[in-house]
Amino acid sequence: MASPLNHPQRFALNYELHARPPDAINIPERASYLALATDPANRQAEYECIVELCTRYGVASPAPDLNHFQVDLGAFRLKWERHTECNTYTFFRQGEFDDPFAETAIASVPPDWLESLPGQVLVAAHVALRGATRRAPNIEELTTSFEGNPLNGSRVGDGVANVVADFRIHADGFSRFLIDDVSLTPRQTGRLVQRLLDIETYLMRALLTLPLARASMPTLVDADQRLAALINEMAEVKREDEPALLDRLTRLAAIVESTISSTLYRICAARAYKELLERRLAELREVRLEGLPTLREFVERRLLPAMNNCETVARLQESLSGRISRASELLRTRVDITLQQQNQAIMNTTARRAKLQLHLQQTVEGLSVAAISYYVVGLIGYVAKGFKATGAAINPDVVTGVAIPIVAIVAALGVRHIRRVVQREAM
Repeated sequence: MASPLNHPQRFALNYELHARPPDAINIPERASYLALATDPANRQAEYECIVELCTRYGVASPAPDLNHFQVDLGAFRLKWERHTECNTYTFFRQGEFDDPFAETAIASVPPDWLESLPGQVLVAAHVALRGATRRAPNIEELTTSFEGNPLNGSRVGDGVANVVADFRIHADGFSRFLIDDVSLTPRQTGRLVQRLLDIETYLMRALLTLPLARASMPTLVDADQRLAALINEMAEVKREDEPALLDRLTRLAAIVESTISSTLYRICAARAYKELLERRLAELREVRLEGLPTLREFVERRLLPAMNNCETVARLQESLSGRISRASELLRTRVDITLQQQNQAIMNTTARRAKLQLHLQQTVEGLSVAAISYYVVGLIGYVAKGFKATGAAINPDVVTGVAIPIVAIVAALGVRHIRRVVQREAM
């Protein structure tokens, strides 16, 4: 059927709608999960690792542009996902077990292949899924599976399963989740596993901001103290010292802006991960298991203080930036006023000099008129004497006397005309 042209992003956006589909998991099942922090430059190496594993087990490799991939390799199943800041690998293994964490799913994965994976481990977790017994879960028995660590747990999905976790890294480098099935369907099981793994991953991603926030706090506290001292100096600073004070304030602003630029991305990311984490916890629909704090209680008790620390740093950065900006504007206004006063004084001096030059010019013009008149009248006197010598009835003295006012007037008008012409050309 003929149809209009597709938008260039239509299929890519539809692909995003169906990204990260949950697996249909049949209990009993074990899963091992790795979230590796990677650099975008390693994307080709990540893809090559997936291709190498598929080749080793004789299955088709994924297309290079895919961001998630699932495959059954016989001994285990692999689910690979590419995210903005990390890649995740989830290994599944079907079958009965007695000890939930004695033999894990990742034990079936070739060790040399695992060692070749690019990136650094941010999250590693084992998940064990088993059928629930009719009796209530025994806390002491559960503690044994978690090496005696304090536990957190709840009934999730309005009672379709029991979840227990300790959120601790064990000797093998993995944390642990134990899920007891009550009435889960395979799709519900897949979604539950994905949510639990998302919770730990988003928790760690959000906490990545905490060390950065702590490291920047001393710099911000020092900047706050220096700013307070500079503001106190502004009240008593002399005019000639204002430019130096403005330079110090500008340098302090550069330090604060540098701190903001180095932490802003991570603080924004932490806020986004916190929101996602709260959403995943809400989706669990937890009901308390007797004797255990819920997963939400653990996350909120541990995450909220860290996030409050990060938000404190963000607010301090914003406050410092605004205060420095206001202080700079105030000091710059004072410096501008001082410069304007200096410029006004210079202009007044220039005006006085121009007035003096005008008076001097007028004096020089008067002298010029007198000199010109003197020489011209002298020439006229010589001419009159010459005519008298030829016998003409001319009195040189009378001619000279009559010529003086005429020559003076003509000379003055000529000098005035020349000055006007020069002024017109200068304009």
